[in-house]
Amino acid sequence: MNSSVLLHLMVMLVQLWPYSPSTQSSSAQNTVQSFTAVRRVKRGWLWEPLFATEEQITPNPMYIGQLKSDLDKQEGKLKYNLTGEGAGNIFIINEDNGTIYAIQKLDREKKPFYILTAQAINRSTRLPVEPPLEFIIRVRDVNDNEPQFLDGPYVATVPEMSPEGTSVTQVTATDADDPSYGNSARLLYSLIQGQPYFSVEPKTGVIRMASHMDRETKDQYLVIIQAKDMVGQPGALSATATVTINLSDINDNPPKFQHRLYYMSVSEEAPVGTTVGKVFAEDSDTGDNAAMDYFIEADSSDTFSIITNNETQEGIVLLKKRVDYESQRRYSIEVKAVNRYIDERFLKEGPFEDTTIVKINVKDADEPPVFTLENYVMEIAEGAESGSLVGVVTARDPDDDNSPIRYSIVRSTLLKRLFSINEHNGAIITTEPLDREIASWHNITVTATETRNPEKISEANVYVQVLDVNDNAPEFPKDYETFVCENAVSGQLIQNISAVDRDDSAGGHHFNFSLAQEDANSSYFTVKDNQDNTAGIFTGKSGFRRQEQFFFYLPILIQDNGTPPLTSTNTLTVTVCDCDTEVNTFYCRYGAFMYSLGLSTEALVAVLACILIFLVFFLAIVTIRQQQKKKPPFSEKMEEFRENIVSYDDEGGGEEDTEAFDISALRTRTVVRTHKPRKKVASEIHSLYRQSLQVGPDSAIFRQFISEKLEEANTDPSVPPYDSLQTYAFEGTGSLAGSLSSLGSTTSDMDQSYDYLADWGPHFKQLAGMYSSHRTVGD
Repeated sequence: MNSSVLLHLMVMLVQLWPYSPSTQSSSAQNTVQSFTAVRRVKRGWLWEPLFATEEQITPNPMYIGQLKSDLDKQEGKLKYNLTGEGAGNIFIINEDNGTIYAIQKLDREKKPFYILTAQAINRSTRLPVEPPLEFIIRVRDVNDNEPQFLDGPYVATVPEMSPEGTSVTQVTATDADDPSYGNSARLLYSLIQGQPYFSVEPKTGVIRMASHMDRETKDQYLVIIQAKDMVGQPGALSATATVTINLSDINDNPPKFQHRLYYMSVSEEAPVGTTVGKVFAEDSDTGDNAAMDYFIEADSSDTFSIITNNETQEGIVLLKKRVDYESQRRYSIEVKAVNRYIDERFLKEGPFEDTTIVKINVKDADEPPVFTLENYVMEIAEGAESGSLVGVVTARDPDDDNSPIRYSIVRSTLLKRLFSINEHNGAIITTEPLDREIASWHNITVTATETRNPEKISEANVYVQVLDVNDNAPEFPKDYETFVCENAVSGQLIQNISAVDRDDSAGGHHFNFSLAQEDANSSYFTVKDNQDNTAGIFTGKSGFRRQEQFFFYLPILIQDNGTPPLTSTNTLTVTVCDCDTEVNTFYCRYGAFMYSLGLSTEALVAVLACILIFLVFFLAIVTIRQQQKKKPPFSEKMEEFRENIVSYDDEGGGEEDTEAFDISALRTRTVVRTHKPRKKVASEIHSLYRQSLQVGPDSAIFRQFISEKLEEANTDPSVPPYDSLQTYAFEGTGSLAGSLSSLGSTTSDMDQSYDYLADWGPHFKQLAGMYSSHRTVGD
């Protein structure tokens, strides 16, 4: 830049400096004159800070400022252009002198500043004479936004009776104006509605209690708070918020009964636990603060009780003990209601309780008869004759009309048979003698019924004890089995005995034992009383002989200590045994049994042997029958086999004998079956067969032959029949013919020689000619 250009610098004097609140109105009317000039030089440009006031309304475009190049000689050779944010539609520039104007209203809350670029261009060359200049136009704030409560409406709760100054809640308003410029966003809070109960702090918006408030008087308040900007100065904008303040309950009220006196009634028939009535004490508090408990003072607590219904907070009076109209007709009780939870802060204001009086009348009812005792205990001696008095039961009608009573015995047909009762006076008598040994106690149920109202019935238990009388003599507790060896010596203990008595003894039983008078002089046995209710039986001599006497019968005399004493004779049977020193009770017992039957020991052994043989024989028969019943399984489609019974009643007959049966049925037939390996015993069996013809069934050769045949039948499954009875008959050892049974033949007639048929005599001549290997001519 040359010196000529510097000499032509122009200083733009534009009044654009911030204003004070007191001059805001006048500066808005004359913006140009209210700014202080500031000269800035940048790259050949002369410019100063540019500000635009928002929301300013003028009939003409609003002047913003001026940009000028130091090369501008005001000859009209330069042209100014403006680009950037809002250029052309919000801001325009005078292309001749660089003056900038705003042609639209601006809103700082929407856009606080704009960035634009200015350029100076030579009109002739259309080339820039200065580098582009970037500058900022800031929008200056005016108070055009009112405060806002964004969180309203507000709801707060504070305990009732809170002290003054207690914080309730805080409200906060916001202002969209610029908080850094002027007082447009500086707020001030005030209370429009809510005095004298509440107050608000002007700068913070904190709401506080201004006095003591009782929830029971009013439990909700509506408070209105106002917020003004411009610190509340004239022309400031404002907004309001509603705050609903609820008072929470505290236990500051005692319970109060609705009535000072309650009247109730209860029937004397009412069972224990019956609800007599209800009382209620009001409490202005709510929730747990109103919870209370009811109590009955000690004067009548034994007859009635009271409980609390936690849902309704009522006191329920209950019958604790049955009442009797004839005994007491009125009751008066004092009921107290006490708060369950107490706030210690209010104890000084008095006790949190209240009392009332409850008067209860007992209503008369027709009651059943009442026995003088719930249970009667009576006594009677056993054996007392029929009609003896056992005792008397008594009942009365507790009502005023005093109805007559009728008595009866129930619940046992046996007791009705043993006892009876006078239905008018309640006297119980026996109908037959009682036996203590059968039943020592009897339980009787007696009823008392009003004659005027048979539905009114009462019961009582009568326990009758049958007193003992010494009417049973002592006896052995069991049947003793007493044995003595033949070689026993004198004075040997053979049995201890005792006694029992069905009677009862107050001081305990004491028994005396001795031999009966008819046997007192017996020299065989003696009785020694041990004086402890037992006695010992001893031998009185040495040596006993069974052949002379097998049994001894000792009459034992036993006497009790009753009044009068009773005596009984019990027989002890002593059996003589054949033993050395110790008795074999089993042998001796059965020896005695056989002796009683008249059998000797040898006969007993023979009988037992016969029984044993019979059992063995019977078991053998059962075993054989079971084996015969076992049959191998066969298919239903298996070929059926014919069974023939062949009978031979002569020495021969030639071919006629073979017509009696189908011999092919006895031959081996081919079946579809897996053959087991077969032992080749044909030749051996044939040899044994010939030998068996000359011997009898008791011969070893015959038994071997039979065994071999059985072996062959068992090992060859293809030989029918599979289950058959094979009979082998012999004609005797002296017969020349032997057996003709075809079962002795081998599997093939070609393998067997029949030459021996020629030796059998003339009767077999024709048969020998048919089967012999060397036939003669003419046969």
